[in-house]
Formats: sequence, C-alpha cells, structure tokens
Amino acid sequence: MSLLQQDYPEVDDAARGEEFTKGSSHVLWASVIATVLVTLAIALYVMAGTKPPAVTGEIEHVWAHPMHTETSGFDASGAAVAKEGFDQVLVFTRVKLHNQSDKPVFLHEIMTNAKMDDGIHSSYAAIPIDYDRVFQAYPELASLHANGISPSSTIDPGQTVEGTFVSAFRLNKDQWESRKALDFTLGFQYLPSLTLTPTAPVIEQ
Repeated sequence: MSLLQQDYPEVDDAARGEEFTKGSSHVLWASVIATVLVTLAIALYVMAGTKPPAVTGEIEHVWAHPMHTETSGFDASGAAVAKEGFDQVLVFTRVKLHNQSDKPVFLHEIMTNAKMDDGIHSSYAAIPIDYDRVFQAYPELASLHANGISPSSTIDPGQTVEGTFVSAFRLNKDQWESRKALDFTLGFQYLPSLTLTPTAPVIEQ
C-alpha cells in the first residue's frame, strides 16, 4: 500500500445526513435567537423613544337641546322683514383636560363632530362671550350654565382645567337623534390634536 494512500472507514449516506442535520439545527437555533434579540432591541428602542401625550382629557357630560327658532322679523335697521324659522341643536359639553408635560400647552380650537348618514357634521365651540349670550337669549337653559372653557385657553404644566362649551348644529330633533357617533376634537398649537369620545349617554335637555 502506498504511503499516500490510506484506507478510511466508509461512511454511509444516513450518517452523512445525520451530521448535516445536526449542523443545520445549530444554524437554525442561532437564527431564531438572533431574530428574537433584534426584535427585543427594536421594541426597547421604540419604547424608549415614545413619550406620553402632553395633554390627556375626558368628556364628563354632554347635554343636547333641540329647538326651533324664528328670526325677529326685523333687519339691522329695524325695517320689517319676513320671519324665517329653522331648527337647531345646542350641544353643551363638560370637559376636563390635564397638562402632564413640563411646558404650557395652548388650546386653540374645539370642535364637536356628529357622524350622520351623509357624513361628518362639525361645529366649532363658541367663544366665551357667545357662550354667555346663549343663556341670555334662552333663560330656560340656565340650569346648564357653568364655568365656560375658552377655545383659546392656556394650560400650565401639571394643571387640570374643567369647563363647559357649547356648539350648534342646524339639525332637527329627529336628525340629531339619528346620528351614528359623536366625538370632540381639541386642537393645540404645536401638538397633535386630541380626540375625545363621551363615555356616558347624551342627555336630552
């Protein structure tokens, strides 16, 4: 026998397959572990970079007052004109807002959104002077008069504010009651808007 030639024990195909399978198993487990570690790293990165919202809030109460209104029959100069009638719903909403950031936040608009069959109907909240005028014009609503919240309020760090605002919809009672959903959008300067949904039923007043 030549020195360059040596006899090795023959390895059958089954043994070769077993060795190959063992090697593949180690690679597979290593891939699974690497995938899990990468997923955890990404999750931790996202959680570390996620900040809580600057403002939280809740809708405490909502009252709706459907009404039929007629114009006075006089124009701005006092001349007689034909009276016109229309239906509307006044929506009074009590909201609580909390600034959980370390900087003041600036509320600049409040909208009431009613989802109807033909789409979303939105109404801006009245400014404080118009809020008070509602109760002067309709003294029967005096029981709903509370401290108002201005759509242009400043909320200091850590401060919680509560107040009532009013919005109006040109809808009759039946149309209002057929709404599919109701929510409120509060817009803040330099911050994402906050959308709140009432958790209690709307009270018909």
